Amino acid sequence: TRETRDFLKALWTENRLLLLFLLPHRQRTAAELEHLLSLRQPMVSQQLARLRLDQLVTTRRDGKAIYYSLANDDVRRVISVIYDIFCGPQKPAKED
Repeated sequence: TRETRDFLKALWTENRLLLLFLLPHRQRTAAELEHLLSLRQPMVSQQLARLRLDQLVTTRRDGKAIYYSLANDDVRRVISVIYDIFCGPQKPAKED
């Protein structure tokens, strides 16, 4: 479906995936994300804007700080599965 295509397209870049991997369990500011990923502010802001546009993250303002979190449980589930498959603990190699 178009919705599926758009969702997967939003995950296309490594930086967007890395940002999403940092959000399943807690909200984070752009500054935290920049620090954790060692990325420059313009790159993080651009990718977060795209994730907001694609409705994968939401924001909450607290004074001057803007906190980012995953938009809903469906996004959280998909990101968790992708993380578990590709970044989780290494599984022993299967024998033939």
